[in-house]
Amino acid sequence: MLNRIIVVVIFVPVAILLVALAVANRQMTSFTFDPFNPGNAALSVQMPLFVMLFLALILGMVIGGVAAWLKQGRYRKEARTRRREVQSLLQQKQPAPVASASAPPPGVPALRG
Repeated sequence: MLNRIIVVVIFVPVAILLVALAVANRQMTSFTFDPFNPGNAALSVQMPLFVMLFLALILGMVIGGVAAWLKQGRYRKEARTRRREVQSLLQQKQPAPVASASAPPPGVPALRG
């Protein structure tokens, strides 16, 4: 229920704003990779402005995700170390003796037939 509220309150208005942004910025814009010679057609790309904005947004999300993943590496390493310690402790623990299949468990009377 909370997820639906979050979607309706946050994501739907953001999606509406992004669609409005895309419709309002349909004109072609030049993006150049050469800051010293902006007229160089070989290093320029013509695309709608909203495409550039969406690409910048996606690139920012990818860079932010990679940075967060790299920053949290020490926590993942610590979790792997603790998982190995738990596994080694579980392997060292001796298993409880198994009761024979013909004998009833303790506290349960045997059936005579």
